[in-house]
Amino acid sequence: MKKPVFVFVMCMLGCLAGIAQPKLVDKVIAVVGNEIVLLSDLENQYLQSGGSQGSNPREMKCAILEDILLHKLLVNQAEIDSIEVSESQVEGELNKRMRYFIAQLGSEQKLEEYLGKSIIQIKADYKDDVREMLLAQSMQQKITSGLSVSPAEVKEFYNSIPKDSLPLISSEVEIGQIVKTPPVSDSEKKSVRDKLEKIRERILGGEDFATLAVLYSEDPGSAKQGGELGFVDRSELVPEFSAVAFNLKGSEVSKIVESPYGYHIIQLIERRGEQINVRHILLAPKTLYSDLAKAESYLDSVYNLIKTIDTLTFAKAAEKFSDDTDTKFNGGLMVNPQTGSTRFTTEELEQTLFFTIDKLKVGEVSTPVKFQTRDGKAAYRLIYLKTRTEPHKANLKEDYQSLQAAALSKKQAKTISDWIRKKKMSTYVKVDQSFNNCKFQHNWF
Repeated sequence: MKKPVFVFVMCMLGCLAGIAQPKLVDKVIAVVGNEIVLLSDLENQYLQSGGSQGSNPREMKCAILEDILLHKLLVNQAEIDSIEVSESQVEGELNKRMRYFIAQLGSEQKLEEYLGKSIIQIKADYKDDVREMLLAQSMQQKITSGLSVSPAEVKEFYNSIPKDSLPLISSEVEIGQIVKTPPVSDSEKKSVRDKLEKIRERILGGEDFATLAVLYSEDPGSAKQGGELGFVDRSELVPEFSAVAFNLKGSEVSKIVESPYGYHIIQLIERRGEQINVRHILLAPKTLYSDLAKAESYLDSVYNLIKTIDTLTFAKAAEKFSDDTDTKFNGGLMVNPQTGSTRFTTEELEQTLFFTIDKLKVGEVSTPVKFQTRDGKAAYRLIYLKTRTEPHKANLKEDYQSLQAAALSKKQAKTISDWIRKKKMSTYVKVDQSFNNCKFQHNWF
């Protein structure tokens, strides 16, 4: 296979980018087991890929159709094998996609204006597509489970690449951090709790929870939906929130709940087995400027200790002084969520972090830098540049992890390709004759 099967699967949600599609006279152009492929499926994928401007529309449509056929074969087998995708998985993936497109367009409102639909409607429209995507991914994982590559296989893969075709590896860095998150003052916490209690009393007095959520909630992901979260299970909620939410009855409004995000009041909308749909209002206490200044001063002292005490390594300082539990026991090193390694390309760094490490030499530590934690709190951190590689041709010494991943990907692709070749022989497949001249990688006729 020239590309992984999941190329089409990951493109399915490209429609969320929101281009208007012309109306088509639809028809079935292929059947794979119990799955059908419509002409509109193909045409929409073609338009979303920018194919309307391509030089060879026919070849592109043939390639897209084959991706769809491969996807449907995986989905059909997943149904046969009784592979299940939970509502929480679907909801989680939808939310992830929503966050991505909101980030691209700048806000929920802009996404809604772009598509002419509310977030809830958008999610409802693409729920089935997401479920199919997850089924196909689960089937792929089942096919390739247990696969690994040995050092000898990695070396063989590297040696099989012509020297003039070795990829150019971008500059990569390893970065450590020591974080100090200033505590929120008791007076600020009390002020926020008092404000939320007054909102709760208004709800108990008959005012609409959803309306007050739109007006006052500080949760950017749910405020515009009247605080509604959609169906979730316990694993998707922080423990403090889920413990209260799952014990609500009817349309009961909870007492004030404290979580790492701030203070909430919660109202149950509906319960389905082990999943609930609730709405909430979040108010988050703000860090006072004086407390931020103390955090900066604290880290300035840590910075001076690292500079003056030879035996105090950055790793030891991170373990002793950092508030960030994800990195403090890892030598302070940040982990790239895309790769699972401690290496980042400079393109993967957010702007402030890039500008900070751009001024550092390898082995240097920055002075305190202000930033926002993942839960939106203001904090300070010291940044340590452990390593930096220059752009270079891939080699086994510096890029073993990347080459190992590429070798495994190639092995997985071959395994899937072999599975497809065998599975389509025992699966009913019919493709419209108008595609007879397509040069498919697999013989679908």
